[in-house]
Amino acid sequence: MRIRVPEVRLIGEDGSQVGVVSTREALMRAQAAQLDLVEISPTAQPPVCRIMDYGKFKYETEKRDKSSRQHASATRVKEIQLHPNVGDHDYQTKVRHLRDFVEGGHRVKVILFFRGRESAHQEIGFEVMNRVIRDVSDIAQTEQLPRLMGRNILMMLIPRTKSRGGAPVPGPAMQPSPRPPVPFVPRPAAAVPPSPVAQALNAAINKPA
Repeated sequence: MRIRVPEVRLIGEDGSQVGVVSTREALMRAQAAQLDLVEISPTAQPPVCRIMDYGKFKYETEKRDKSSRQHASATRVKEIQLHPNVGDHDYQTKVRHLRDFVEGGHRVKVILFFRGRESAHQEIGFEVMNRVIRDVSDIAQTEQLPRLMGRNILMMLIPRTKSRGGAPVPGPAMQPSPRPPVPFVPRPAAAVPPSPVAQALNAAINKPA
């Protein structure tokens, strides 16, 4: 872009403040350094220009923008929903989607929903969650272990790193606390009539002399 103003506030190639100079002088300084004169703040009075390598500046700017986009993408949370009685075909489809999300750098929330009387068999839900962890353990690890949240089971998976593990957690450690046992109250034993031999023996003992 051509600089059309008569004078600019110039910043040198080393970042030093040169001050307000004519645009012609600024261009001559840039040419002497075999660099470019780049307008970095066109709305200022006068506009601010800097002597720099424009190609390198553009490359680094694009690199920073790309890194920022990747970071923003990595912090986005995707979601996978399951049921305890999920069929094998549906399960494999869900796992493929989960792997795609993780390989894309996303965190993935996995939710298992119980419907109706399914909540009476929570151990099946935890088995499904353990299976998911095993099937993606080569690329993902658990950020949040499976836990019961209301009527559902929830866990969080993130891309695997070298410093942390993501092996499946044993079932008992992941299952909800067992219900307290019902106290046993013994019933009184029913009276048993004495046998004939015992009756005869008691009669002999109690017979008056």
